[in-house]
Amino acid sequence: MNTENFIVWDFDPVLVNIPEITFPFPISIWGLVIAAALIYFGWSKIKPPSQKGEPAEPEKWKAAGLVIGAFIVGQLPFLFLDSPSINSFGPLEPRWYGLMFAMAFMSGYFIGLKMYRDAGRSQEELDRLLIYVIVATVIGARLGHVFFYNPEYFLRNIHLIPQVWTGGLASHGAAIGIIIAMYLYAKRTANTSFMWVADRVVPGVAIGGMFIRFGNFFNSEIVGIPTELPWAIIFKNSAHLTEAERLIPRHPSMLYEAFLCIIVLAILWVIYKKYKANPPEGSLFGTFLITLFTGRFLIEFTKATQADFLESAMFDMGQLLSIPFVLIGIWILWKKVNWKQ
Repeated sequence: MNTENFIVWDFDPVLVNIPEITFPFPISIWGLVIAAALIYFGWSKIKPPSQKGEPAEPEKWKAAGLVIGAFIVGQLPFLFLDSPSINSFGPLEPRWYGLMFAMAFMSGYFIGLKMYRDAGRSQEELDRLLIYVIVATVIGARLGHVFFYNPEYFLRNIHLIPQVWTGGLASHGAAIGIIIAMYLYAKRTANTSFMWVADRVVPGVAIGGMFIRFGNFFNSEIVGIPTELPWAIIFKNSAHLTEAERLIPRHPSMLYEAFLCIIVLAILWVIYKKYKANPPEGSLFGTFLITLFTGRFLIEFTKATQADFLESAMFDMGQLLSIPFVLIGIWILWKKVNWKQ
């Protein structure tokens, strides 16, 4: 195969290199714990009373003074007492994937904020939902990777499961985690149903999925099977391929999924605007499940197998996991959505 006519992707996934920083004096870990406690309890003392139901923030100089003062007070005792301490920081190598992950939550938050304001809801409610979603996304995505794609390895090495920074996140696991988070949030929020919450979360999930898949592209991961299509890409720096495999042009499957997320977001926004920011409960959620996971099912045909134990199966793990989501979406639109609302 002549590879000269294909795109070669050898992008460095590291965003910037930060060298090691040595502190002028050791920083006590227990001192940091004390400082955090002082800030937590001191914040209410410097925070002014709310005005007309709107939360008030303390003046910047008071907030800065509290943080600096708490740090100094926390460290003073350990000038004389023994304590585990930190002498240096770094070196660090922030990656493009991390930036894309942060952009995923930021973009999703701003879309959610618009939808919450359209519904006359407060930003504080959305902030609480954001915490639920962030925690559920990370835990769900990690456990999804552990149990869906490599259970035998991780059950032999349980101590590696929490090491999210080593890589290994599954979008289907994240989807399950987010659904559980939305259910718990709805139960703990007055006058809020699960479907109402889900309709206002999924547009943010769609745009977040786009950013995360671009992050996968920077990392040269989730690569596709070999192809000679004109837009095939040679992933020269992929850590998931052998040296010989890195010379073969492949489907950019992660980019297919990124563009799929853009299409899904456009469809959801058209429905949202058609019903003047008040769509029938469940309509966006059901549409999201059907369109996203039908697309995922089809795109999986272009991907290299990620679950080794399914190499000889008709469908891979991503396709098997997509089918239930599509069926649930069809059931929601058929049985749960009141289109005459």
